Amino acid sequence: MSSETGEPQAFRAWMQGMLLAFPIIMGYIPIGIAFGVLAIKAGVSPINSVFLSLFVYAGSSQLIAIGLIESQAPTLSIILTTFIVNLRHLLMSASVSPYLKGWRMSEVAAFAFQLTDETFAVHSARFASRSWRKAEVFGINVTAQAGWLLGTWLGITVGQFVHDVEPLALDFALPAMFLALLVVQVKERKHIMVALISGLLSVIFLLGGWGKWNVILATFLGATLGVGIEQWTKRQSC
Repeated sequence: MSSETGEPQAFRAWMQGMLLAFPIIMGYIPIGIAFGVLAIKAGVSPINSVFLSLFVYAGSSQLIAIGLIESQAPTLSIILTTFIVNLRHLLMSASVSPYLKGWRMSEVAAFAFQLTDETFAVHSARFASRSWRKAEVFGINVTAQAGWLLGTWLGITVGQFVHDVEPLALDFALPAMFLALLVVQVKERKHIMVALISGLLSVIFLLGGWGKWNVILATFLGATLGVGIEQWTKRQSC
């Protein structure tokens, strides 16, 4: 990591971080708008919608929670579903943790709180380049969350005047996000197989009367299957 030798250098690093976050906020604002609109339509108050984006700050989990709230799913189901969706943050945090050695605990906590899929991708590239500064890191994180909050506020404002969200297709924002994430991660045939089996299991459980638990069960079984296939493949290659 390059050293910081004064406020001018730190300011320039912060501005560099803001510029690096610009492509992220261009994606966050539209999805944030979708979240704000859907939250209002689900009966969540404007202040609580903002608090979700401020304190939870996990787009996929927030959209899932709104969908489950609107369908009057059990509280435990909402908690478990969002917990499982966010488990990937453990892996992302573990991946970048070697670069945070020497940071104060408060700095690590602030960084971890604002770590998302998109900022993780940017940080991973910058950490590997060894040309980053701490101010740049937080410039990226703060700017990205500011974009998410702006999108949420715009969505809340629009949502109070939109009486029918179906023509806007905003309820497809969450499936579209996950489909995009899935396509990026699918690199081998086994990935396609696990994705298809997980989707099939979810449908089977839903038709079998498991209600909103179908996604949790399918996710657990699909992930277990994926780990098993991965371990079997490694043993075969040895």
